[in-house]
Amino acid sequence: MEVLKNYINGEWVESVTGRKREIICPSNGELLAYTTESNEEDAKAAIKAAKEAFYGEGVFRRMAAVERSAYLLKIADLMEERAEELAKTDTLDNGKPLREAEGDVSDAIECFRYYAGLIDKPTGGVYDVNQGFGPMQTYTVHEPVGVCAQITPWNYPLLMAVWKLAPALAAGNCVVFKPSEHAPLSTIKLFEIFHEAGLPKGTANLVLGNGPEVGAVFAESEDVDMITFTGSTRTGQSIAKAAAGNLKKVGLELGGKSPLVVFADCALDAAVEWAMIGIFFNAGQVCAATSRLIIEESIKDEFLEKLVQKANAITLGPGMNNPDMGAIITEAQMNKILDYIESGKQEGATLLCGGERYTEGSCKDGFFIKPTIFDNCTKDMRIVKEEIFGPVLSVLTFKTEEEAIALANDTEYGLAGAVITKDGARALRVMKELRAGITWINCSQPTFCQAPWGGYKKSGVGRELGIHGLEEYQEVKQVNINLNPEAQVGWFEH
Repeated sequence: MEVLKNYINGEWVESVTGRKREIICPSNGELLAYTTESNEEDAKAAIKAAKEAFYGEGVFRRMAAVERSAYLLKIADLMEERAEELAKTDTLDNGKPLREAEGDVSDAIECFRYYAGLIDKPTGGVYDVNQGFGPMQTYTVHEPVGVCAQITPWNYPLLMAVWKLAPALAAGNCVVFKPSEHAPLSTIKLFEIFHEAGLPKGTANLVLGNGPEVGAVFAESEDVDMITFTGSTRTGQSIAKAAAGNLKKVGLELGGKSPLVVFADCALDAAVEWAMIGIFFNAGQVCAATSRLIIEESIKDEFLEKLVQKANAITLGPGMNNPDMGAIITEAQMNKILDYIESGKQEGATLLCGGERYTEGSCKDGFFIKPTIFDNCTKDMRIVKEEIFGPVLSVLTFKTEEEAIALANDTEYGLAGAVITKDGARALRVMKELRAGITWINCSQPTFCQAPWGGYKKSGVGRELGIHGLEEYQEVKQVNINLNPEAQVGWFEH
């Protein structure tokens, strides 16, 4: 089986280590591919290529915005031609149902086209300034940051890559990129598309390997001008500390323990469906998953009866079979989730459904966990406080609006939050009080490339997507022009 390689300075190259990593299908435990296993030397080679491409000839950054836009549109077109292949790759590599992977590919294509359309639109500003130094004209321009290092997780392998790559390239940066070592295959195919699209050498570089060996080099390098990371809060904190060495720009989209606040006046059946989507979509492996159901006490029993019935009816299976819910990414992650489930039992929560590995039929060799719901939770339990990153829902109750808000905000995270109620004024009151960067009213999880994505508190810094996502990859330069260059100011005449 061929060993899949790094992409550095426009060429496919093996790591200097000669090592390789097995890529395992989470649905059945079978070997999918081998990838080269990079080290510090490989990471530095990629950084050097990006630095020379940006600060040397600077072909890409010096292009007119409309020319960079054409590259992004060509990439989107090539992705569309290979959409089926990309979706199947993510399904096999990640374990998610095929229809979810198809949605990810569609969103990724839209993201490239969005930034292709955005980059040549008006930016900057003109300022009416004090005339103490004579007639002056002041304006600002947006310029690329430079060498951008990007690290993505395994839960949305292709889509998360595009969320970072599309705006960075649109802005004219050069990139060094590391996908998760657990699901890198669709990203490799994306770089094949970059090569086919003719991106200038060194503009986009791919390094395969694990975080401690590759990601740490990206964070510490004095030659990297910006680093962005999506993943756990603990790793994000380490990256931020390492990045302080040269005060590089940092973008971090980190963990979450997001609330879904449901009031008694909700449309019950619709609310149950949104609760299902909020925690069981992508097998709960979603940073913004609404994993804490905070429900008004008077409707809890009826709500949970319907919710448990639907959860028990969820089909599990290999992603290519298009089940309701797919596999957990690795055996280690599955065991971590099962440990959390066991802690919920030990701490006194009531297990309503699920709570165990699923091994029936075609799932016998894969990493599957039944949809799990815990009732009678308290805010001090681990399953309520800590990010599980799996299909595990914790239920808490409230009697008053004030109590609901307090419970919703009682977390170190602040990525997302949702409220479900027919009372529009109440929805807006609660939403105003939620300390979270992404919020929903009468829904959970919709995401759009046109709108900013990011969190408060330990859920990270900076924003992805939308205009804000483009601005993250730009520096703002102030330009001051003396409109009367022959006039003397007379500053030192006294």
